[in-house]
Amino acid sequence: MAEVGDWTTWTLTSAQVDTLSTADVCKILDIRPAGRGADDRRWQLKAKRTVGAVRLGAGEGAVQLRIAPKVAVDRLLYLLAYAPRWARWQQDPVDAAVRSELFPAIAHAFARAAEQALRPGLLSGYRGREDTSMMLRGRLRAASQLRRRPGLALPLEIAYDEHTPDIPENQLLLGAARRLTRLQDVQQKDRATLRRLDALLDGVTAPVPGAPVPAWTPSRLNARYTSALRLAEIILKGASFEYTEGRPVRVDGLLLNMEKVFEEFLAKALGSALERHIGGRFQAQANTHYLDDLRQHQLLPDLVHSLPGESGALHPAVIVDAKYQDGVERKNLYQMLAYCTCFGLSEGHLVSVAGKEDGTAVRVPVPGGAIKLYRHVVDLSLPPQALAARIDDLARTIAAARTTIPRARMRSGT
Repeated sequence: MAEVGDWTTWTLTSAQVDTLSTADVCKILDIRPAGRGADDRRWQLKAKRTVGAVRLGAGEGAVQLRIAPKVAVDRLLYLLAYAPRWARWQQDPVDAAVRSELFPAIAHAFARAAEQALRPGLLSGYRGREDTSMMLRGRLRAASQLRRRPGLALPLEIAYDEHTPDIPENQLLLGAARRLTRLQDVQQKDRATLRRLDALLDGVTAPVPGAPVPAWTPSRLNARYTSALRLAEIILKGASFEYTEGRPVRVDGLLLNMEKVFEEFLAKALGSALERHIGGRFQAQANTHYLDDLRQHQLLPDLVHSLPGESGALHPAVIVDAKYQDGVERKNLYQMLAYCTCFGLSEGHLVSVAGKEDGTAVRVPVPGGAIKLYRHVVDLSLPPQALAARIDDLARTIAAARTTIPRARMRSGT
């Protein structure tokens, strides 16, 4: 089925209906009866804004879901490349004509990036260890020694740093390689590469399914791993389809929330363009402001760009919110009005992926003036070079729309 497509009719068992009717699955699709009869096994499904493929349930309740993105796979990979928490790779990381499916494309990109990262050898690092030994190594854990063996000289409770390849970076690569190897759609050549990677990572502990993804920090030492690690995070986080403890639903696959992908892409790409045009600094998902005095309702605009004020300190000057939808709805205008009011700004910008852009703003009278709400469109079907040019043009438009000096922040969390 297609992302945000039409209703499609399927024949399902009652166990499959139960699998697809859980609250968690309903976050990615809608389900309703297609027939009127009590024994009619036809059901209609409609995907929401999540793409990918996933196997749900077991036995008679097993379901294989495939949700194709509205945009071409090479465009989707381009969006992921700009997101700050996602991968950075070339504009044409895969042969889109051959790998038109999402999983084979991501598997190929990861296999190539990981193979290149590991070609010079495995990274190693120091990890803290605690052990019991007959000889002193590192430092003595005096409290543990006294608690466990009061009055005894040996054995010793010690702590030391061990130089090992079992570090978060290698754990991420191993976990992603094993996750992709289990997927049916991965091409045989890429599957062979993934198995070689698994062998190269011998001695590394794979992440436990369902556990938090290993955390890592970009540095000079792991720079050659960066592209592969960003991809690994996509693979492992996208595969984490969470369920309540004990619920009898098995999950295997990869899902990407397109709303989050677009928000990440717009914040990074547009924020970087604004920095080039007007200076300052941007922040994605700024969590410094609240709607109310009691700070119970946090505001989370997708992009806040700050510029120096009269004192030289940075203050919010541009606010942008991404809408992965066709046009801007009335509730979106109300939301942006709240953002502008609480951030003390006279202009707000809403960016959707479709709709009509006429260049005019919704003017909202307020005491002492007016707040202008602009509506923009970024067409994700544009080729990468044209999409980059569109983002740059949007940055110039937003910069030109600024008519006021940023005022002091209101209801700030700082």
